[in-house]
Amino acid sequence: MKTPICDFVRDYRQGDWVRFHMPGHKGKPFLGMEAMDLTEIAGADELYHPEGIIAESESNASALFGSRSTCYGTEGSSQCIRAMLYLAAMRTGEKPLILAARNVHKAFVYGAALMDLEVRWLYPKETDSLCRCSISPGQLEKALQDAPRPVSGVYVTSPDYLGGMEDVKALAEVCHRWRTILMVDNAHGAFLHFLDTPMHPLDLGADLCCDSAHKTLPVLTGGAYLHVSRNCPEVGDPKRAMEIFGSTSPSYLILQSLDLANRYLLEDFPGDLRKTCDQVAIIRGKLRENGWHSENADPMRITLNARESGWNGTDLANRLRSFRIECEYADPEYVVLMAAPRNPDEDFARLAEALGKNTLQALPAPQLPRVRPRQGVSIRTALLSAHGTVPLREAQGRICGAPTVSCPPAIPVAVSGERIDKDCIAVMEHYGIQTVEVLKL
Repeated sequence: MKTPICDFVRDYRQGDWVRFHMPGHKGKPFLGMEAMDLTEIAGADELYHPEGIIAESESNASALFGSRSTCYGTEGSSQCIRAMLYLAAMRTGEKPLILAARNVHKAFVYGAALMDLEVRWLYPKETDSLCRCSISPGQLEKALQDAPRPVSGVYVTSPDYLGGMEDVKALAEVCHRWRTILMVDNAHGAFLHFLDTPMHPLDLGADLCCDSAHKTLPVLTGGAYLHVSRNCPEVGDPKRAMEIFGSTSPSYLILQSLDLANRYLLEDFPGDLRKTCDQVAIIRGKLRENGWHSENADPMRITLNARESGWNGTDLANRLRSFRIECEYADPEYVVLMAAPRNPDEDFARLAEALGKNTLQALPAPQLPRVRPRQGVSIRTALLSAHGTVPLREAQGRICGAPTVSCPPAIPVAVSGERIDKDCIAVMEHYGIQTVEVLKL
């Protein structure tokens, strides 16, 4: 497979050009990769109006994923999430209504505010983590039936931060019966199409999907895809959607890494992925034999249930750091480790050595309330109003201004516009949130 973006940059570097154009480093070493860092000069094409090498590279990616179209993003899945919401909102003439599983990334909240979307939340019947929000087809059917007007789109996150995966195929079938579209935040699952049995949302019937290529593929941070499936109803121009929410100065370094990834995905990645998935399955088995509670998760994730293993997850993450192992995410209940084909065998061996045998007994599960705060004002009104930061204990009864949550997992306890109640406060305390942004009185 050709790599037209990388080829252009290589030729430009070797052509002894005088750079009277941006960026200001002029290709001279500072961090070390400046010679490869370009802007949209003649021949380099334009990301949001591609007619040359970027169009060719995106066409290669579309063929690899089996999509109607695949657009590159250089600002992560956050940009793609906003673009998906825009495309869904354009489908209906009245005020757009989105049904969304509650474990959304805060980028969803910001997108809903920018477009003044009405959101009806889908809550799980039961969950032990802020990260999990499993939605059944029957539950979705009931929500669509009860909706006050046609739904512009349904939005779920799969895989979630713990590696849990929704029944995308069944959810897509429900959406299509109701003549709406299914959007999937697949930020953690770009690799799923390349399994022996493909499990990517596009393979399972999703209409719109975003992937953070950088999370599981050898792509620079910020590299992402927005996919439109071949069977998606008319949703407008995905390039325009990406342009509305993207910088006019996209990173050409990220574009090169997305371009080069195409060749790797075609040639070596499926075999490398198979080996990595086998390694993950093996170490999960070893950890269970050694007394650790390893959850079922997507094929490249090791999710340790710390409480079931007798640990506080934050303490367990610190133990791993003493062995020079950094996890993806840790909270009091869980520790999440994300693998990829770039992890050599020695990484898995060090992890097994660091954890060793575990002889502790399970700790009692925390009794956290089910958080379902009431909406006080719209998401848009709240996010665009004046805010003040208050200590958590002073927030009860106040309206949330902006989600006060770090990334990872960037999943809000209270969404902008919701009234913070005692249940919200209890859950925020559990996750270590100490201050909250609220609307000024």
